[in-house]
Amino acid sequence: MPDAVVLMAYGSPERLADVPAYYADIRGGRPVAPEHLEDLVARYRRLGIEESSPLNAITEEMRAALERELALPVFTGMKHWTPRIADAAESALAGGADRVAGLVLAPHYSALSIKGYRDQLEQALDGRAELEFVDSWHDEPGFVDLLADRIRGTDAHVVFTAHSLPARILDMGDPYKDQLLETSRAVADAAGVDAWSFSFQSESPTGEPWLGPDILDHLDALHAEGVDHVLVCPVGFVSDHLEIRWDLDVEAQEKAADLGLRLERIEMPNADPAFVRTLATIVKRAL
Repeated sequence: MPDAVVLMAYGSPERLADVPAYYADIRGGRPVAPEHLEDLVARYRRLGIEESSPLNAITEEMRAALERELALPVFTGMKHWTPRIADAAESALAGGADRVAGLVLAPHYSALSIKGYRDQLEQALDGRAELEFVDSWHDEPGFVDLLADRIRGTDAHVVFTAHSLPARILDMGDPYKDQLLETSRAVADAAGVDAWSFSFQSESPTGEPWLGPDILDHLDALHAEGVDHVLVCPVGFVSDHLEIRWDLDVEAQEKAADLGLRLERIEMPNADPAFVRTLATIVKRAL
């Protein structure tokens, strides 16, 4: 039974001119506020993304490394950009796959995030191949160990972060927040770190309450408690993309500088061979 893997990610515009179409795709037909689009364009411009996005290159590096590790065809499918999840599914089917492993480059499950990837992949496959979808891998030992290695021995207060989601998920019984705290606790325990806390980041302006505290507010609180050195460990992310390079490396750094805090962040997993081996272990288990 030929197997293939669809490796899924949120997606990123390839060049600055793509940002309006990318943002419109995220909004899914809902009106796009001009000031929000202008802000997003400004962020990509400040990060130096004009004609070629290093963010997509990272995903391709991860895909290629996973393909080598598994000795199976691996296809990238983006939720909001090209190549689409449907494109990846068609490529897998065209290669003769009877069984497809679906893996999202996001460790924690939420009905507002991971379910959307699964729905798109199921719809694209349309029963033409068996789907083995990984809903969550937040407690994968290799992932926990990799992050623990990055914070072990620090004398800083460690702040674990993840992308915020609308607070209404709590009323839905969504496991997202609980899984994030489980990962954070496991990483801290494995690293022997006692001084740690958790905050969210990257809230979107939708006009409804989102999960908090936001990291910028959390830095205020830590400063008030006398903390002067913070190490950010983004447990909800696995690669250097906008939420890392802007929200943490620009906004959080500027906030910390205003407060007189020393702020660092861990190196993201990206295509680290140890991380690729962890992804391969997850896929092999699914198949």
